[in-house]
Amino acid sequence: MDSNCIFCSIIAGTAPSYLIYQDYTAVAFLDIAPVRQGHTLVVPRSHVPDLLAEGGAQALTDSAAAVHHVSRQLRDAFDADGVSIFQSNGAAAGQEVFHLHLHVIPRHTGDRLPVRWVRDPEAADTVASTFALLTGG
Repeated sequence: MDSNCIFCSIIAGTAPSYLIYQDYTAVAFLDIAPVRQGHTLVVPRSHVPDLLAEGGAQALTDSAAAVHHVSRQLRDAFDADGVSIFQSNGAAAGQEVFHLHLHVIPRHTGDRLPVRWVRDPEAADTVASTFALLTGG
């Protein structure tokens, strides 16, 4: 636990939250600034700043069952057509709380999130070529 981390405080029960699920490895609570009704955060109980930090892979694995359970719970509760799951690493990626967490957002056909994916097949070719050079592949 990190005493300066709001998510650690929520896990410890010393900060307010709307807890919707917990198990021995993760907790899930409603986001305080939801992009859609039901927007929920799933966080591992262990404090890991992000997926790329030491212990990030294990923390993600530990959270997987909770993400699965919460996704189904939100789909059913909001009669959703689907669920989006987002996770960001580092300030440049939009991470604001530096405790690994996954956003689980119920979705309905035709709704829009404030994220816009840009499709650029040529950029993918360039990245693939660069990655092949870096990895020797």
